[in-house]
Amino acid sequence: MTVRAIRGAISLDVDERSHLHERTRELVAALMEQNSLTTDDVISAIFTVTPDIVSDFPAAAAREMGFGAVPLMCAQEIPVPGALPRIVRVMMHAEMNVPRDAVVHVYLRGAVALRRDLAQ
Repeated sequence: MTVRAIRGAISLDVDERSHLHERTRELVAALMEQNSLTTDDVISAIFTVTPDIVSDFPAAAAREMGFGAVPLMCAQEIPVPGALPRIVRVMMHAEMNVPRDAVVHVYLRGAVALRRDLAQ
């Protein structure tokens, strides 16, 4: 097994707790499914949000999905002028048996604009 980093992001329509949780679950589920992972494979995850998201922590939504034993952290992105608003990003570290270029990074909804080369 090798440790790999998996990136992903998703946009929110509004900064509301239930919507944040829904979109975070969508993002995490897609990362897990597309990389054939279970929570036992995940070492840690770092979530970031743009400064306009204050309704809750994305890690709270991940814990609701069964990530309670996985170390999770949240942080705020730097406020770059002109950056996309209401974006949740994640970098997940997992044990995987695939080469680095076989890792599937997931960019959903409006976050596709961040990495069109990697978007689903």
